[in-house]
Amino acid sequence: MVVSQESAERADRTFHALADATRREIVALTLAGEYSVSDLARRFPMSFAAVQKHVAVLERAGLVTKERRGREQRVRGSADSLREAHRLLDQLADVWRGRIDRIGTILADPDPDPDPDPVSVSDPIADAGAHLDPREGKEHCHDRDRRPEES
Repeated sequence: MVVSQESAERADRTFHALADATRREIVALTLAGEYSVSDLARRFPMSFAAVQKHVAVLERAGLVTKERRGREQRVRGSADSLREAHRLLDQLADVWRGRIDRIGTILADPDPDPDPDPVSVSDPIADAGAHLDPREGKEHCHDRDRRPEES
């Protein structure tokens, strides 16, 4: 799944906004009908300013829109933004289903030799030194001290 930086940032804002239960409830309410920020504030056990901040987070994520009507800020949910979030979740689910299917295939594939004979298993490190003379091809510290004989 190839995602542009812009769409990744939009997804981050969307899922950050939806991570809070109060904001999810505000989205649900405003999808069913339009509310003023004051109406929303009366529904939650928090200050008007706190509800305004929640609405601002949702607005930055594109999940709600605000429109000024006289002295009121009217908030309306955006079904298109929720559809986009749903589409992103579906894409992630597809990626993970594919990964789980591949893991299942790997686990279902029987091992061709489940109980190897320990004698036939080769150890490349042990095999490399098993047939060599320990001094063959190596310089030892006492060899350096000897002077080559002159011809």
